Amino acid sequence: MTRRLLDAFWRAAAYCLHPKVVALSLAPLLLVGGAAVLLGYFFWEPAVASVRAELEDWSLLAALFSWLDSIGASGFHSVIAPLVIVALAVPAFVVASLLVVAWLMTPAMVRLVAARRFPQLERRQGGGFWHSLLWSLACTLGALVALVVSIPLWFIPPLVLVVPPVIWGWLTYRVFAYDVLALHATGDERRRLLGQYRWPLFAMGVACGLLGAAPSLLWAVGAFALVFAPLLIVVSIWLYTLVFALSALWFTHYLLAALRDLRGDENREGAASAPAATVALPSPATPDGSHDGIAA
Repeated sequence: MTRRLLDAFWRAAAYCLHPKVVALSLAPLLLVGGAAVLLGYFFWEPAVASVRAELEDWSLLAALFSWLDSIGASGFHSVIAPLVIVALAVPAFVVASLLVVAWLMTPAMVRLVAARRFPQLERRQGGGFWHSLLWSLACTLGALVALVVSIPLWFIPPLVLVVPPVIWGWLTYRVFAYDVLALHATGDERRRLLGQYRWPLFAMGVACGLLGAAPSLLWAVGAFALVFAPLLIVVSIWLYTLVFALSALWFTHYLLAALRDLRGDENREGAASAPAATVALPSPATPDGSHDGIAA
C-alpha cells in the first residue's frame, strides 16, 4: 500500500512539470488571483478602516490596547485590523482555489493521465458536472462548519498543528476522489473504491493539507508582510494552486490504478466462475442407425 502511495506521488510530481499542467494552473490563478486583486484594490482601505473602528469600540480589547500603549507598542494598533482581514480572506481564497482546481483542472488532468498511462481504461461516466458541483459544495460547507466549531481547539498548542490539516485533508480527499473517478468509474465502482481505500485516501488528504500549510509561511515575516498583503495573497493563491494541482494528480494516479486493478479482479473472477462449455459426445448407435447427442 505504501509503495503504491509513493509511486503515485512521484508520478504526480513529475506530471506537474508537464507543459499542459503548467498552462492549466494559470486558470485558477487568473480567476481567484484576479478576484483578490480587484477586491483588494476597491475594498482594502475601507475594510481596514471599518475593522479598526469595530476593534476600537470593542471593550474586550481596550485592556490590550492600554497594555500595548504602556509598553510603547502603540504602533501595533495599526497591525491588528489588517491581520484580521488577512486571517479571514486567506481561508476563503484557499477554498475558492481548491474548488476552481477541482472543477477546471482536475478533469483535464485526469484525461491527460488516462491517455498517457491508462489508455485501455473504459470511461463509464459515473458522475456529471452538476453532481460534482453539489458534492464539492456540500463537502466544503461541512469543512467550513468543522473549522468554525474547532476554533477553540486552535488555542491548545498541540491541537492547532493537527486539527486544521485534518479538516483540510478530509475536504481534499472527498473532493478530489470524487472528481477523479467521475469520468471513468460507475457509481458502484466509486463507492467500492472509496470504501476500500478510505484510510489511504484520507492519509493522502492530510498530507496534502500539510503541504497546503507551506504558503502560509509567506506571512511569517511579520508586520512587514501586511504592507504587501494584496500581492502576497495573490502569490499565496498561486502556491495553493500548485499544491492542489499536485494533490489532484496524486489522487488521479492512485485511484485510476486502483480502478484498473478492481476491474482486472472482476474480470478474473468472472472468468473463473463461468460455466464450463458443453461438448456433444456421440451416443451408441440406435437400431435404426441414428445417434443421440449426450452433453458432457
